[in-house]
Amino acid sequence: MAALYTAPERKAPMTSVSRIEAEAGRGIVGDRHHGTRHRHVSVQSRDELAAASEAFGAPVPEELTRRTLTLDHGAVPTDPGARLVVGDVVLEVVRRAAPCRVMDTEIGPGAARALHDRGGAICRVLTSGTIAVGDEVRAG
Repeated sequence: MAALYTAPERKAPMTSVSRIEAEAGRGIVGDRHHGTRHRHVSVQSRDELAAASEAFGAPVPEELTRRTLTLDHGAVPTDPGARLVVGDVVLEVVRRAAPCRVMDTEIGPGAARALHDRGGAICRVLTSGTIAVGDEVRAG
């Protein structure tokens, strides 16, 4: 895994971190979505960001997409029920992560459209544990 980002509250800037603590059924400790019902973790891929950058015509900075985990490469599974194992933490896809108008404000007009079908997935945390930059990611 390439990068981790958290924000302590809604609209706060995302902060790059080297490790996070995931709590089953609750999310990432210290993140704005901790304790929500299903939106525990958002996952994106650098390959999908590269495709979005090409469609957008300018870089799409991963930290501005407001996703929690950024994978080195590959497609992020988006089918509900699909599972990812990151380190020793199991995540379950709840839904596709749909880019919102905030992307147009943060990145530039047209960014949300460029990220359509490339925004990754929203997941819930099934098992507690630590996720760190460099952890292996595999289908679960």
